[in-house]
Amino acid sequence: MKQIIEASEMPLNADGSIYHLRLQPDQLAPNVILVGDPGRVPVVSRHFDRVDVKVQNRELVTHTGVLNGTPITVLSTGMGTDNIDIVLNELDALVNVDLKNRVRKDTHTSLNLVRLGTSGSFQAEYEVDTFCASQYGLGFDGLLNYYVVPENLYEKDMMQAFDAHMKLPSDFAHPYIVACSQDLMDKVGFDMHKGITATAPGFFAPQGRVVNLPLRFPEQNERLETFDYKGNRISNMEMETSALYGLGRAMGHRCLTVCVLIANRRTMTFSKDYHPHVDALIEVVTERLTK
Repeated sequence: MKQIIEASEMPLNADGSIYHLRLQPDQLAPNVILVGDPGRVPVVSRHFDRVDVKVQNRELVTHTGVLNGTPITVLSTGMGTDNIDIVLNELDALVNVDLKNRVRKDTHTSLNLVRLGTSGSFQAEYEVDTFCASQYGLGFDGLLNYYVVPENLYEKDMMQAFDAHMKLPSDFAHPYIVACSQDLMDKVGFDMHKGITATAPGFFAPQGRVVNLPLRFPEQNERLETFDYKGNRISNMEMETSALYGLGRAMGHRCLTVCVLIANRRTMTFSKDYHPHVDALIEVVTERLTK
């Protein structure tokens, strides 16, 4: 007998939609673009041939439609790995759980999940206003520590090398490293900068910024810049990728992050106007994902 997923563990709304996203299964496409900013959802969906579904709950905005004859969804997650935890669990439930009977389906469905965002570069040669695809997600957030996931999910040798290089304080969350979907990299990010994307649990001190309180580990960014494992270096830093790669791959979905590099932490430069470059990346991603 299948195990029932109790109402407290997977809340649904009165209309049967999943609790936070407020989506029904037929309102989600197998190709999903994830953006942080809810205001970016209509900027992406205007590239669709048509939009059939528009749903909003708090900062979670979803548009689903068709492009090049292929169903496609764009969904805002908000900022941070905690929001990714909500979104990934509910997206998986929409395709892999019988919501009416509250049991997991016999047949597994894999989604294509492409995060499209902005971030700051850690390498001088990765100039602002260029595109970067995340070969690996490096998490400082600790989210995956709460889940039992397959041991082969992690890049263990790279993690050991990173631990030895960083020498983080022992009471910090233990970092983890997970690879992207190579299928999506080959389809969407093949001609972009590539590297390890560090995911921080905040914007200020977790990313080495000082505004008021001093940094507990001021050596962090310098050590990130100089980490090199068999030619793999830290390319950029943001706040979602490690959770997307970790949870997404553990749940059996294909995941990739692509970003416009709007700042360079090494050269201390910032884009004069990154918006046209984001628009260009949106066009690249939507076309490649639907062909």
